[in-house]
Amino acid sequence: MLCGRRQEPLEKVASEIQSGGGKALPIKTDVSQREEVESLASEALRAFGKVDILVNNAGINIVKPFLKLAEEEWDAVLNTNLKGCFYCCQAIGKGMVERKSGSIINMVSVFGLTGFMNISPYIASKGAIVQLTKALAVEWARHNVRVNAIAPSYIQTDMAKRDIESDERILQFNLSKIPMRRGGQPNEVAGCVVFLASEASSFVTGETIAVDGGWLAW
Repeated sequence: MLCGRRQEPLEKVASEIQSGGGKALPIKTDVSQREEVESLASEALRAFGKVDILVNNAGINIVKPFLKLAEEEWDAVLNTNLKGCFYCCQAIGKGMVERKSGSIINMVSVFGLTGFMNISPYIASKGAIVQLTKALAVEWARHNVRVNAIAPSYIQTDMAKRDIESDERILQFNLSKIPMRRGGQPNEVAGCVVFLASEASSFVTGETIAVDGGWLAW
């Protein structure tokens, strides 16, 4: 089940999955809206019968000095990044707890564990999800539902191209924080997702795993 605010990218990924022999259902969803998330959860159950794995990957960022942030900008980031994760964990986690099986993977960031300039709502949202991950891991451990997070650094995505690669100074600063001296590729994050989704991580819960080229070890 694929969800996002734009249908066209969802259709593209669904087509790639289907061409590889998989089954995929793209559903346009705004995770900041509870009713849309609940509709998504109902559609997932109708289509697949159950949800074994939830990956909370929706996220936006606004680059602006804190004193210049409008309240609406703060709310936009927190509503998508944090409240969207809350809605999805509630809507999907309920079935996992009832079945006593499931894995939830929250995509955070190295900025959920450290500071940076001009992205305070993003940092606040990701730091909150790190703690939410721990809270749910403890609360749902007895139900055999594992909850973990992944903290990437600079990964070469569309958001990175807009917020990092478009400014040479910001790009070089990010690279200077990464001992491997390069940005990561999306597939390098995907490997960690596969690990946390599989039985290979059956005794791992409440963790935030950095996929950061050494950023947090620097």
